[in-house]
Amino acid sequence: MITLRLVIANKNYSSWSMRPWVLMRQAGIRFDEVMVPFDTPAWDARIPRMTPSGQVPVLWIGEHGDEQPVWDSLAIAETLHELYPDARLWPSDPVARRHGRSIAAQMHADFGALRRAMPLNIGARLHGRGHTPEALHDLARIVALWTECRQRWRHLGPLLLGEFSIADAMYAPVVLRCETYGVELPPVAAAYADAVRALPAVVAWCEDARRETAFVAHDEPYRGAPERGSG
Repeated sequence: MITLRLVIANKNYSSWSMRPWVLMRQAGIRFDEVMVPFDTPAWDARIPRMTPSGQVPVLWIGEHGDEQPVWDSLAIAETLHELYPDARLWPSDPVARRHGRSIAAQMHADFGALRRAMPLNIGARLHGRGHTPEALHDLARIVALWTECRQRWRHLGPLLLGEFSIADAMYAPVVLRCETYGVELPPVAAAYADAVRALPAVVAWCEDARRETAFVAHDEPYRGAPERGSG
């Protein structure tokens, strides 16, 4: 029997943690969650022992009395695809699967301006902030990817490749960034964003994120730390 432990950080801020968590939760893959908050003594004490990269997420896979780590969101996703083929984390159609892998890898490697200008912050509403030319250029490219996918696979369902896949897990934090920073999406992209926000796993992640009270300064370029004791 395989056991899974997913080590993550703050749900309000950690987009990379969100991706495999949403993937497993939406696919019905059972796992234990280990939360280690950013910028805390627990982070300094535990993370060097829990992940070879010194970052989250990391998935610990237990089998036959041994545990092995897989780190990096995309590596975790592909490992889960291998371990759970019946979960259909990629579509069976090879054309759709190749396209999905390409756009997932692009999300993984690209769009740095968007990440810097609009860091994930689910509990905040920062409309108009972070709308730099570079970030908006990244968003335009992402919207073009979403639009192409919806045109090609809309007959199979409301998500990028029709049904839920690794590609949707990879782009889910972008959907939430658009909500936080008040990005207006064209109709096709907006409909896709609505479908992602309605996924039960995304709803559950966001509910947990909004209950968090930690303020992580390096993820808050637009707000100062709340005064101690303020509501």
